[in-house]
Amino acid sequence: MIISLNVVSYIKGNRSVYSLNIHLVLVTKYRRQVITADVLRRLNEIFEATCAKWRCTLKEFNGENDHVHLVISFPPDVQVSTLVGNLKTVSSRLIRKEFADWISKFYKKPVFWSGAYFVASCGGVTLDHLKHYVEQQSAPGSTSGPPFPSRQPDGV
Repeated sequence: MIISLNVVSYIKGNRSVYSLNIHLVLVTKYRRQVITADVLRRLNEIFEATCAKWRCTLKEFNGENDHVHLVISFPPDVQVSTLVGNLKTVSSRLIRKEFADWISKFYKKPVFWSGAYFVASCGGVTLDHLKHYVEQQSAPGSTSGPPFPSRQPDGV
């Protein structure tokens, strides 16, 4: 079930209501220019199928010759690092198998992705909006304003 409040859509699970999204960037090993239009199309299919198996949704996907960008919505019980590892493993194995002649021009070993990746939370409200909302909450038994002063950055 999807619930929309203002601009943010929330998903209702059995015991939670959530909106968890990540922006993920995967880079090819040694940043080799190995991703063609056909490889990119197949990566999209692989990522959609793999996300579905993890109860996740691939919301956006695109890429260039040496990297891809994914925006993924996921439930709170999915560990991001495990999901990313699975996406990389499955896609690497299938791409190396299905495009073996092309990939072998770039790599002698069975590799495709760099070991590193970039991930950031995204979507939903801004940090400033969230901070303002939390500051406006009243403590139990109080009739006005926040019970604690705003947290100042260290050294201020």
